[in-house]
Amino acid sequence: MTDFADKISTWCDRIEKNNLWRQKRCFNLIPSENTPSLLVKLAEIADPSGRYAEHRTMKGREIYFYQGTDFIRDVEIEARKELCRYFGCTDVELRPISGQMANEVVFKGLVKFVNRKRAAGQPFRRLRLVMNNDLNKGGHLSSQPMGALFNLVEEDPATGKENVVNIPVRKDNPYRADLDRLAELLKEHRPELVVFGKSMFIYQEPVRFVYDLVKDWPDRPVLMYDMAHVLGLYGAFQAPFAEGADLVTGSTHKTFFGTQRGLVAGNFPEGSPFQQLWTDIQGRAFPGSTSNHHLGTLLGLLLSAIEMNEFKDEYQAQVRKNARAFARYLKEAGIPVEGEEADGFTETHQVLIRVKKFGNGQEIARRLENNNILTNYQALPDDATFLESSGIRMGVQEMTRFGMKEKDFEILAGLLAEVIIQNRQVGEEVSRYRRNFLEMHYCLPEKEALELASRLLLSILPSPALAASLAEHMASKAREFKD
Repeated sequence: MTDFADKISTWCDRIEKNNLWRQKRCFNLIPSENTPSLLVKLAEIADPSGRYAEHRTMKGREIYFYQGTDFIRDVEIEARKELCRYFGCTDVELRPISGQMANEVVFKGLVKFVNRKRAAGQPFRRLRLVMNNDLNKGGHLSSQPMGALFNLVEEDPATGKENVVNIPVRKDNPYRADLDRLAELLKEHRPELVVFGKSMFIYQEPVRFVYDLVKDWPDRPVLMYDMAHVLGLYGAFQAPFAEGADLVTGSTHKTFFGTQRGLVAGNFPEGSPFQQLWTDIQGRAFPGSTSNHHLGTLLGLLLSAIEMNEFKDEYQAQVRKNARAFARYLKEAGIPVEGEEADGFTETHQVLIRVKKFGNGQEIARRLENNNILTNYQALPDDATFLESSGIRMGVQEMTRFGMKEKDFEILAGLLAEVIIQNRQVGEEVSRYRRNFLEMHYCLPEKEALELASRLLLSILPSPALAASLAEHMASKAREFKD
């Protein structure tokens, strides 16, 4: 048992060190990450984390194929209610376990839907043509043919390439769509699906513009918005359903401060021509793409959705104010910032900087990491390849949750500038500054959360003796920490 115990102990030591580094000594500015609240984290390891709850609609009834699932059924029903309230939509499918899977579920559901219209004897077909954002112009990987769209869109026999047309961008600002050219391409190609949304994301998408152009077409395209990066800013940044979108997809752990999952939200009121599409999407969620849909993270998502509905106005406003302040301070510190200064550089949580004159994006990102600042190197629209990235992509959402306000980003911007421009070592200074931002906001206050957390943690332990020992041990550790 010695070797076994040593291995376990070694990895527990490494887990502890990583926890302390990421949560107490680093500024995490990666735009696709967040830290869930204490109660959301504990929900993830509660009893449902090891359970199954397969279910589907059969003859008008929701049928569950396992016993002991009444609780998780209630969790799923309540989570859908909270998220329908958040989006102001009619339907939410919660079984995808990632944003990429959510997109794949939609694409597969749409393929099934369009084939319902084919005449008898016609072969089953893929999507005729899809419009999306170019990967090299900030588009998300999951909506590309190499991603979740793989093998689901027809090929042009002349070129051997998939029938995908990219939303055109302006020459003077490649982060915004070229609306005149977009109108021309829509009329020329008449896609079956338009996918909005990006991973390099600082401005609104032209949802209303496209909807107004296509709404009266006999067979208009389905309008889908992949909001993975901006799901937690729904409404404050952009409200796609109010602008004519049919579907919203996304992951639930970026600006939305939930667990690592995905979702599909739909807005199909009575009489919508796409109501059958929603049924087909549900069928691709289960049994099409999932069996066990990770019930622990589903339980955590419910709690985070309740948090978001309570605090979204305050949180969303602060995220956007922080991003603009951070961008302004970075520019003042001598770092080129992407986007239009007249528009505050960004409308989201993201701030994009150009670091080419100081070094390769990958090298700069590693240099920042070595100084306890975590970022994401990024190919900008004029870069040849991702391996020659001249940009750094950052997000303020996680540090906003830890209490940072606009002025707090001035010091952080200065520290980044010292690392990027002067190649100074400021890691200890960064860690000292991080100590000012350790309390989680936009959730239950610490005292209330701790009481509930202790109950949840003790309830997980099957042995009363073990629970009592843990309680005593934690009390001892708390006294040591206080001393």
